[in-house]
Amino acid sequence: MEKTVAKVSEVNQPKKKERLIDDFRKNKALYLMLIPGIIFFVIFSYIPMGGLIMAFQNFNVMDGLFHSPLNGLDNFKFLLSESMLPDLSRAVKNTFFLNILFIVSGTLAAVALAVVFSEIKSKRLKKITQSVSILPNFISWVIIALFLDIFLNSRTGIITNFLANFGMQVNFSQDPKIWPLVLVLLKIWQGAGYGSIVYLATITSIDQEIYEAAEIDGASRWQQIRRITIPILIPTVVLMTMFSIGKIFNGDFGMLYAIVGDNSELYATTDVIDTYVYRMMRTLNEFGLSTAVGLVQSLVGLFLVWVSNTLARKFQPGAAIF
Repeated sequence: MEKTVAKVSEVNQPKKKERLIDDFRKNKALYLMLIPGIIFFVIFSYIPMGGLIMAFQNFNVMDGLFHSPLNGLDNFKFLLSESMLPDLSRAVKNTFFLNILFIVSGTLAAVALAVVFSEIKSKRLKKITQSVSILPNFISWVIIALFLDIFLNSRTGIITNFLANFGMQVNFSQDPKIWPLVLVLLKIWQGAGYGSIVYLATITSIDQEIYEAAEIDGASRWQQIRRITIPILIPTVVLMTMFSIGKIFNGDFGMLYAIVGDNSELYATTDVIDTYVYRMMRTLNEFGLSTAVGLVQSLVGLFLVWVSNTLARKFQPGAAIF
């Protein structure tokens, strides 16, 4: 009897194809809005994957992608050779270290800004402060580099001359130890305001009755932030951090090359994988080696996302991507 009922219920249930068609009819507008995004990723993300074959070729521009001879894993072996390993290991270390600094400092700054914005009661003041904090995100790193030269130029820089008045002779163009701090401050200034949007949206979605109940119980505003706002923000912080971890071995090429350029004096702390690959491709014309490095970057990023998602699913299930 139970088997018969189960079979009847299976027959009465709509098939997956029918459910998908029915869902498409109900949400036709939403599915149509997906089309531009799908086209964008197909053109700029999936079709270029065909170029990964260069990582296994002795690529020659004249022979092209389809006629260059295959060389197996020779490009990967050459990257790990004694001649290449010191520079590559330095670039990997700098990429990982700088991205850790960017993720931690950027997240803390974005969360702090979001909390501050949520505490501003004046709508006019809130709009002004949000607009001012978001504006740097739309300024090109080339423009930022030009302004930075005004402050840090070794002879005419405002900050350089200011420090010189106190007997501190600092040459920013030749001292690599200073640049991790400089880059972190620039990254916070440029991206913290824009990054706070997601966290501010999470804060505004919190039921205000929770704060009212806490206030009735005698909780101060700081206690409400620490006990209510921050815990509710944690899943969002974990989710955004996972997105960042996927690119932890991808350096910000636009930022670093615009600011540092080909200044070899600063390579010790600023040379990342992307600038290293670009320099190698430009000077050696080794497209195969460059593609091999990019492939390794992508695979490592995929592995790190999988690991971070597994940890998130275990300790913070609501923040897991899949």
